[in-house]
Amino acid sequence: MSEEVLIGREGAMGVITLNRPGALNALSHAMIDTIYRALTAWRNDDGVAAVLLEGNGARAFCAGGDVRATRQAILDGRVEEGLSFYADEYRNNRLIATYPKPVVAFGHGFVMGGGIGLAGHASLRIAVEGAQYAMPESAIGLFCDVGVNARLALVPAHRALLFELCGLPVGPADAIALNLADLMVPQAAVADLRAALIATADAGVDTLKAEAEGFAREPGAAAFAIVADRLAPAMTARSAATLVATLHARALPQDEALIGALDRRCPTSLEAILQAYWLAYEDPHVAAVLDRDLRLARYLSVRDDFVEGVRAVLVDKDNRPAWSPSEAAAVDSAAITAALAGGTKR
Repeated sequence: MSEEVLIGREGAMGVITLNRPGALNALSHAMIDTIYRALTAWRNDDGVAAVLLEGNGARAFCAGGDVRATRQAILDGRVEEGLSFYADEYRNNRLIATYPKPVVAFGHGFVMGGGIGLAGHASLRIAVEGAQYAMPESAIGLFCDVGVNARLALVPAHRALLFELCGLPVGPADAIALNLADLMVPQAAVADLRAALIATADAGVDTLKAEAEGFAREPGAAAFAIVADRLAPAMTARSAATLVATLHARALPQDEALIGALDRRCPTSLEAILQAYWLAYEDPHVAAVLDRDLRLARYLSVRDDFVEGVRAVLVDKDNRPAWSPSEAAAVDSAAITAALAGGTKR
């Protein structure tokens, strides 16, 4: 059992604590395996009535998957070993989304990528005041995976797409508006709420939700959703090149940070995000979404853009990736379509 994940029980509550605070609780392969074993063991354990997901350290619940390790495996020629990370991660996402017992997640600090894959599929998703939610995969040559489209397909498409494409973090109000969280609680209330949830772990999901609602506070305005609503007419395009051009034409001066972020993203990632989202919009079942995610992850991860994006953002940290192609109009959209449909070897 990995010490990067602490597994325990408090009363009838099984507790999974991510314990890699120095790395913002980024998920290693060993952590993913440990989580899966615990969830599998508790599924048929009558002594466990519910499961709690939380993270140690003040800065993050989980800032995503350890893509540096995946990149290194690919560079070393251990391609299938690197790609197996996604299959095992998505297996956890599916298990949480379909778990027969209530799963409660506390999302504090950074809740990004693989962190949303854990917390976003829980039965009760608690955003702690000050939390920052993001799917920044377009910055590293990937796409918004971990089954997030099963949740985002249930909100207005323009909000979901702008959130995925630009990869910028949003607070609890917008996380709730995006169907990534259910409610917000103040940081000062977390310990008391946690104790209350443990005390009522065997009372059923409705009671757990009622307990949480008793501690919840209004999260304020969903600022990102307001911007997305204003830009909604630009978000109907089905190609990334057209969508980006339309956004540029409609953007106001106050949208400079958003448009600037979009312009720095990997063009192939933007097209992949767009295609994956619209498929999920038509078929949002989590199993189908995760199956498509795995096919697309295997395709994108062996492209040079993934190696380059992780280098620029997480290894050398110069934030100057050289994308190939560098323009959305040059992206091989047919290859992405084929990958999503299972028409490629990876």
